Amino acid sequence: MIKKKKFIPALGYNWLTDFYDLAIKLTMPETKFRNKLIDELDPKNNENILEFGFGTGQNIVLAIQRNNLANFNGVDIDQKVKVIAEHKINKLGLKANLELYDGKVFPYENNSFDKVFSSLVFHQLDRETKLQCLKEIYRVLKPNGQLVIGDWGRARTILMRIAFYTVQILDGFETTNDNVNGLLPNFIKDAGFTDVEETSFLNTKIGTYSYYKANK
Repeated sequence: MIKKKKFIPALGYNWLTDFYDLAIKLTMPETKFRNKLIDELDPKNNENILEFGFGTGQNIVLAIQRNNLANFNGVDIDQKVKVIAEHKINKLGLKANLELYDGKVFPYENNSFDKVFSSLVFHQLDRETKLQCLKEIYRVLKPNGQLVIGDWGRARTILMRIAFYTVQILDGFETTNDNVNGLLPNFIKDAGFTDVEETSFLNTKIGTYSYYKANK
């Protein structure tokens, strides 16, 4: 049996996972930042799309509602959030294939997806895991496939930097420092991606949420 890699749960602690959606609603402009993420993703008919770290399912639900003629999949390491996400998707009568993985290798063949997107995942990963996951995303993307990431980025103001300490206390300084210092694009490039750019950002109550795009 393959041992599952240790991971940081939503909000940093397993017992807080049930409060994750509420925390996002209270600390971030949820409708705005999620809709902007799906705008960046721009799902097209018949595209095979993967969400890395589907969490409680909010983003993948919105993406399916934006275009239900695309094929949506999700992969995550956390069994608890999978139950929450599947409940939401089933309740709304939507379709998505959600899978768990061991934190190392995605359960997909090479060149499987047209697009991969992710939100608020990479700030929870240490440097080695950031790069490892980006390389896995690169592997499962088709040639000319696109990566879209929304996550904490370089703090645009002193106030945003101070506010971000709340996230760091919950999720850890080791994993979040690279994000707030604006280094995530470097990891994306190191994984082999081209045309890496920060396309936009949004200041929230707890930090600067940035949008990144790149191509395989």
